[in-house]
Amino acid sequence: MVSLDHKIIGVISDTHGLIRPEALSALKGVDFIIHAGDVGKLTVLTALESIAPVVAIRGNVDRGETDHLPDTEMIETGGLKIYVTHDVNDLDIDPVALGFNVVISGHSHKPSAIEKDGVLYLNPGAAGQRRFRLPISVATLTSIKNTPIAEIIELEV
Repeated sequence: MVSLDHKIIGVISDTHGLIRPEALSALKGVDFIIHAGDVGKLTVLTALESIAPVVAIRGNVDRGETDHLPDTEMIETGGLKIYVTHDVNDLDIDPVALGFNVVISGHSHKPSAIEKDGVLYLNPGAAGQRRFRLPISVATLTSIKNTPIAEIIELEV
């Protein structure tokens, strides 16, 4: 488990090797970045690390240079306990029973922030190549009195 003292978390996923300047601009000023998989190339993480420290996990297309990334990650920061997995359909834990108040995922390319049973399920959408007619997006996550607040940021590309 990674334990951090950060205020604003940037959340990005499904870059597939493409780091858009609009994504970097949208994440400027965050204290920490979580990449929820399908990184594609290490240059993506290097670009994100120029903004803030990064924790990244492996997605289903991560091979070669990104194959070393873990499948999941657990993070504690700002009173939040966060579980990160690439595909929420592969969630192999009970976040409520384990005290997580945020589950971050990617994979679907569909941005969403849905609360269920006291857990915020956040998918920032995809920041890489456009898929179908889905938006290109990232997200931010903050904690107000240990309550997670998410904002989806649609990028103008």
